[in-house]
Parts: sequence; C-alpha cells; structure tokens
Amino acid sequence: MAAPRFGTFSIVAHDPATESWGVAVQSRFISVGSVVPWAEVGTGAIATQAAANVAYGPDGLRLLREGASAAEVVRRLTEPDPERETRQLGVVDARGRAAAYTGKKCMEWAGHEVGDGFSCQGNILFGAAVVRGMARAYETTPGDVLDRLLAALSAGQREGGDRRGMEAAAIYVVRKGAGYGGGDRWVDLRVDNHPSPIEELKRVFKLYDLTMLSREDPATVLPIEGEVAKSLQHDLGVLGYYPGRFTGTWDAASRTAFDRFVSEHNFENKQRDDGKVWPSVVDYLREQAAAETRRRTGTAPIVPGALSRGPGAQPKGGGTSPKSPPPKKPAPK
Repeated sequence: MAAPRFGTFSIVAHDPATESWGVAVQSRFISVGSVVPWAEVGTGAIATQAAANVAYGPDGLRLLREGASAAEVVRRLTEPDPERETRQLGVVDARGRAAAYTGKKCMEWAGHEVGDGFSCQGNILFGAAVVRGMARAYETTPGDVLDRLLAALSAGQREGGDRRGMEAAAIYVVRKGAGYGGGDRWVDLRVDNHPSPIEELKRVFKLYDLTMLSREDPATVLPIEGEVAKSLQHDLGVLGYYPGRFTGTWDAASRTAFDRFVSEHNFENKQRDDGKVWPSVVDYLREQAAAETRRRTGTAPIVPGALSRGPGAQPKGGGTSPKSPPPKKPAPK
C-alpha cells in the first residue's frame, strides 16, 4: 500500500543562544508529531513530510552526527530515493546551517524558505505566504526558540495553513540536560487530534512551561507579603489548602498550605526558599480558585457539604480508608 501523502507545514531551527535544536509542525494528518519531527543535541533537527520517508529521520541524524552539513544530508537522503519527487524535507545541522527539499510531485502549493538557522517548509498549503509568514514570525518574535517556533506555527495558520484544515500539531526541542531528570528532551508535546491543534498545543505548552521549565525573569519574583500574601491565602483557602484567616502575614500555616499545593500540583520546579513567589504561580492559583468558585456556584451538590470544600481539603474522618475487619474464624466442630 502506498504511503499516505499529507499536507503539512513545519519549521526546523537551531538556537545558538541556548544550544537548542527543534521542530514545530501542524497538519491535517492525525498524530503528525509521531512522524515529522526528529532532533538530537549537538547534531541537528529534521522534518520529513509530504509522502514522508520516516527513514529520513534516523538516517539524517546519523549523517549529521558523522559531520555532514544540512545541504549534504538533503542531497544524500533524496538522491538515492526513487520516490524523492513526492518527498519534502527540512534540515538544520549542528552549526545552524539549514537546507530544504521539495519534490516536484508534492501536492500544490508546496515549497520552502530557508533562513539563518532555520527552514520552513509545507505542502498542500494555501500558498507561498504560509512559509513566508512562518519565516518572518520566527525571525521577528522575541524570546527563545520555544516562543519563536510556536509563533511560526501561528503565523503559518494565519496565512491559511494546510488548505484542507487542521488536525494535529507538535513541538519537539532538545537541549543538553534541560529536560526532565536531566535528559535532553527539553520540550516534547503533541496534540494528535483537535479542531484547533495549534491553540491547543499553546495551551498545553503554557502549563508545561509553568510547571516544568525555568524561563521566567528572576527580576519579576514577588515578595510574599501584604496583598500578595493575602491573595495567596485567599486562593489557597478557596481550594481547601489553607484553613486560616486572610491576614497577609505569611506564617507557618500559610507556608505549609502553599508547600502542599506546590507538591500536589507538580510545581516543585517553581518552589523557592527565599520568601518570594513567581508571578506565574500567583496567576495559576488565582485561576484555579476562580474555577473552584464557579464550580461551587454552578453545580448542584450531590453529597451534603461537598461543594463547600476545595479539592485540597483532607477527607473527612482522616486520610485513609478504614480497614476491613479480619474474617471470623470458623467455630470448632
């Protein structure tokens, strides 16, 4: 059976400031993140699409690892491929040199634009403005490579994107030791099926950024005192973590409640021991407390008193389930 040919727009990029390599992609093709993006720290990044030859991923990374340039990798992958005219490929190497290939039989519109440290490519698009808009967005968006890759996807969609519509999106970025547990997978997020996959990807990324990454400016941290402390106490109280009064004094009970919230919501990466808090954590707490308030006012209670206690409240009657009594021994005959 012939491989499926799917419309896709993607960007491969290298960020020398953070020594990161990554790919962002959107397509009217389910789970596109499982096919298109490939990247390796100190090696480069690859996007293989159209009638995607998935071997281009591992084979291309091997060639890059051996020292081949992006242009050489494109040539060595496509020349021996009898189906090369149906393929599309974007490559950026360890030094940030980029190259791309669009086969003559890729479905219109198909093409690419190569820039300094990146390449944008797409097929079955509304037109050349899609990759051109992606390139301009990547070049002009402030922030690191993560912000710029997501901006490129949004720009491509604003110019029409895949002319059949939207379905899946992904961002995959590698950086030495920056991933979970010290791994190199800095960000690896996918939306496999969604009516607005880029917006959903950005929503998921926002939460991932908040909990797993350390990209906020240290100059923005807030001392936990006064109105900031009172706001945290209020929101922790609404969520059931803090039983005290909203005094604005950051006492032991407040710290204990906050530490439990941080632990239960996977915010260990944002925990501080200097009496300050990241603004993003304050904003997240406020949003969660507002959602809890809406839940209480808009949901009919099933269990008496259930809606008056936040999700962080300890179960009534203790924190563990009661143990079953031991089985009775049979009476002697």
